[in-house]
Amino acid sequence: MPVAMESMSPVAIRTANRQDEQLVVSTIVMAFASDPAARWAYPKPDQYLAHASSFVRAFGGKAFEHNTAHIAEEGAGAALWLPPHIEPDEEELAKLLGETTPAEIRDDVFAVFEQMGSYHPNEPHWYLPMIGVDAPFQGRGYGSALLRHALAACDRDRTPAYLESSNPKNVPLYQRHGFELLGIIQVGSSPQMFPMLRRPGS
Repeated sequence: MPVAMESMSPVAIRTANRQDEQLVVSTIVMAFASDPAARWAYPKPDQYLAHASSFVRAFGGKAFEHNTAHIAEEGAGAALWLPPHIEPDEEELAKLLGETTPAEIRDDVFAVFEQMGSYHPNEPHWYLPMIGVDAPFQGRGYGSALLRHALAACDRDRTPAYLESSNPKNVPLYQRHGFELLGIIQVGSSPQMFPMLRRPGS
């Protein structure tokens, strides 16, 4: 998840509303433009730009319905959190990936998502399908601020948080915020992904 190493400068975070939806989606699309997993699934620029917004909405768009989409000032960064018992739109996600990813990796794409599902905690938990900071704003504390904003609620409610990091460079950032590495996801030609779990108060 493209957030990059960051400083601790103060950053304002707020809940995104429906008027912010396109800005949030666009911010995440831009943030993932060089992400290893995103560009494995959509290696050609025109493929990526044509389908990335639909992927973001299918994977994390339910956050808008539950007021759990967060945006940093000026749209520099955004995060889509799914509360306990809320899951991505699996039907739409399967349809999208089945129709738009390159045929030669399609089975591997679905196998990666199957492995991702196997790492989810059985207990109620918050899930972070997507978090990203647009490239010009990386390194200024936006990713850390987005994480702190949501994790404060996880600690208050004593609820675990779970994510998959699609970029190894971001694993240390998540570890600094209390996430622990559960394993490594990798299928066929896919890049490695890193499922991570945070217990409340970590």
